[in-house]
Amino acid sequence: MDNHYQKLKARQRAERDSYPDNLGLRVHRALSWLHRAEQEDDPDSRFIFLWIAFNAAYATEIDDRQGLSEQASFNAFLRKLHDLDQGKRLDRIVWSAYPGAIRILLDNPYVFAGFWDYQKGNQTEEQWQQSFQAAKKAANYALSAQDTHKLLAIVLARIYTLRNQLIHGGATWASSVNREQIRDCVTIMGELVPAVIEIMMDSPGTLWGDASYPVISVAG
Repeated sequence: MDNHYQKLKARQRAERDSYPDNLGLRVHRALSWLHRAEQEDDPDSRFIFLWIAFNAAYATEIDDRQGLSEQASFNAFLRKLHDLDQGKRLDRIVWSAYPGAIRILLDNPYVFAGFWDYQKGNQTEEQWQQSFQAAKKAANYALSAQDTHKLLAIVLARIYTLRNQLIHGGATWASSVNREQIRDCVTIMGELVPAVIEIMMDSPGTLWGDASYPVISVAG
């Protein structure tokens, strides 16, 4: 099992006194959940802990009423990360390390929010099929243009759909129905989350915004 946590935590301990408070809180929280994720053998649990780690780094409320690919603040966060990524870690994840898992995820209707709107009767079959094809077209355009930040926004919107299914009780634990989605999302998030944390640590002077949700202690 991957162990990004130990390396990142050692660095955080060495540098944390120089971090601004907002960055220090984000990194501390994100690393704590990354640590928990990397101890977990159960794929469903590992996925949930990885999502919490990512959300702790992002540290801004996510509105369920909008897809992540449509949220301006979320897109700005991803763009900032990509612009600051001097080591091209995000590019490697998207274009070299895990392009197969990403392409499979983008073609999977079960991680597309419109499909579940159709299942709930909020869209017709034609409407969700049209929106799915439009989303695939946007993803293919980002793929052909090698637009890392745009593609990540689309990918994370799909991962967020799976997150919603699990957190809101819309899926069964260890269900055979969603094993492929869980596997691909864990694969992607398992590399993306450590990369996000490391990019933020590389740029402590960047204005990351208020971490909000105060914690009692950042020791450890």
